[in-house]
Amino acid sequence: MPIYRLPDEHLFPHPDEAEFDGLLAVGGDLHPHRLVTAYAQGIFPWYGEGSPILWWSTDPRLVLEPVRLHVPRSLERVLRQGRFTFSMDQDFPAVIRACADAPRPGQEGTWLVEEMIEAYTRLYELGLAHSIEARQDGELKGGLYGVSLGRVFFGESMFHEAPEASKACLVVLARQLLAWDFHLIDCQQTTAHMQRFGARELCRAEFLRRLEASLEHPTRQGRWELETRSLNREKGLD
Repeated sequence: MPIYRLPDEHLFPHPDEAEFDGLLAVGGDLHPHRLVTAYAQGIFPWYGEGSPILWWSTDPRLVLEPVRLHVPRSLERVLRQGRFTFSMDQDFPAVIRACADAPRPGQEGTWLVEEMIEAYTRLYELGLAHSIEARQDGELKGGLYGVSLGRVFFGESMFHEAPEASKACLVVLARQLLAWDFHLIDCQQTTAHMQRFGARELCRAEFLRRLEASLEHPTRQGRWELETRSLNREKGLD
């Protein structure tokens, strides 16, 4: 199949036109409207330094349904011990910068190039991108960020500077999203790491069907706050 070069208009080919590896289109920009249009169609940007912007729609698609979250016993103990304090949308710029700087086994450099950092920071300022932070003794030790539309959270990246910090953030996020009746956390790529938390693969058609249904609900736009009840649940206090 051909690889589409995007026009100036914020339009995309149908995800079914993607290559076997998920590559769908090249070019365009990272304007907030284009990014929102892409995510609403199950498309996301992923590229590296010196590359044009590449747009992807993977098949199968790994998703984590908050209601199906599995928490390993060792991580549950970490949460009960209160090793970390958690927050939402308190330090998005620091989280995304830390994700860009985090070493990735088998990878050189980072796909979080400067224009990507600026684009997602802009989405955060518009209330469409969100972060969750884990701190120890007041210092940021882990976090993750992503984009939210309807009742879907599109996970982008995570980092940790203390053992279990990013995993703990994922659990706290998933439990908060469950309390808000979110349907899916989009993991984009299949990894054993996310499968251990209960993530499973959907074919593209099923993912797009679930995405369309989730987008019928209003977007929870604006700064997010972690609710006390969600924190209590993960500490075993409910």
